[in-house]
Amino acid sequence: MKYFATFIVLFLTYLLLAEFSLYEVALGAIVSAVLTLILVKFVNFTIDIMLPVKLVKFVFIYLPVFIWKLILANFDVARRVLSPKIPLNPGIVKIPTALKGDFGKLTLANSITLTPGTLSIDIEGDYLYVHTVDVKGHTEEENQKLISGPFENILGGIFK
Repeated sequence: MKYFATFIVLFLTYLLLAEFSLYEVALGAIVSAVLTLILVKFVNFTIDIMLPVKLVKFVFIYLPVFIWKLILANFDVARRVLSPKIPLNPGIVKIPTALKGDFGKLTLANSITLTPGTLSIDIEGDYLYVHTVDVKGHTEEENQKLISGPFENILGGIFK
């Protein structure tokens, strides 16, 4: 199953980048087969049967929430730039995360970094260190709820 999945991913990627002629399809199949034999020896992965469901959750639930938070953060930063009298309280906060997998934590950290006004600095165990232009919470739990809460609630259902 691992060989088949690797071949399909490589072959579809090749087809997306090449034109659809008989020669290109044949060449893509050969190149994908050779790369599959090479890569499967070095890469260890498992295929989750729930992948289609998780992908639907990611596209139709997580991405709209992320885009909405991105728009709100852009307006907040623009308001701070245009109105310099708004008080700033910059700082680095330690945020606990319940996500266990590295890919889930990476997605969370990137989501935080992509929203203006916040920057993920480090991931250490079950904690993220985030620089923010306005520290609003007084505890780790309050900061988690304000900064990563909306993202983590959805990502927990996808990456657990």
